[in-house]
Amino acid sequence: MSAHTANHSSEEGQTRRDFLLLTAGAFGAVGAGCFAWPFIDSLNPAADTLAMSTIEVDLAPIQEGQAITVKWRGKPVFVRHRTAAEIEQARAVNVAELRDKQSDTDRVKKDQWLIMVGVCTHLGCVPLGQKDTDAKGDFGGWFCPCHGSHYDTSGRIRKGPAPKNLSVPEYSFVSDTLVKIG
Repeated sequence: MSAHTANHSSEEGQTRRDFLLLTAGAFGAVGAGCFAWPFIDSLNPAADTLAMSTIEVDLAPIQEGQAITVKWRGKPVFVRHRTAAEIEQARAVNVAELRDKQSDTDRVKKDQWLIMVGVCTHLGCVPLGQKDTDAKGDFGGWFCPCHGSHYDTSGRIRKGPAPKNLSVPEYSFVSDTLVKIG
């Protein structure tokens, strides 16, 4: 066998080997993608959650001083029709003394309506304070009995381990008696 023939045969074998390696690698990558896709897709929000990305709440039946809880994106949302005394109490707070510095006017669009996600910012518990018989904490708002967080009448953290105020979701008033959350 001549040197040229041996060299040609060696190059052909190397080319064939490269092709087989690339083909096997491509099939492996496609196989890994097919295996991983169901897991990655499971991280997307469920269809029922997406369907509830916005809700409308009729405010007409909620009396002054009363609070209701609605479910939005799988979370409780507190809607409270605040009294004049609750509004006054929330406005009288010195914002500089708060852990999470937000004024009451930054948290509401209409003074009498406080709308916020009812999940404690410490460990995700649902604070008490929606019912007349619930403990409302030292500041007349909400109290998380799990670890002792106290929120005021604007949903701001005032005492306890929670690092932040109860969050205010995106919302808009469709009319005087109808609010759209989300």
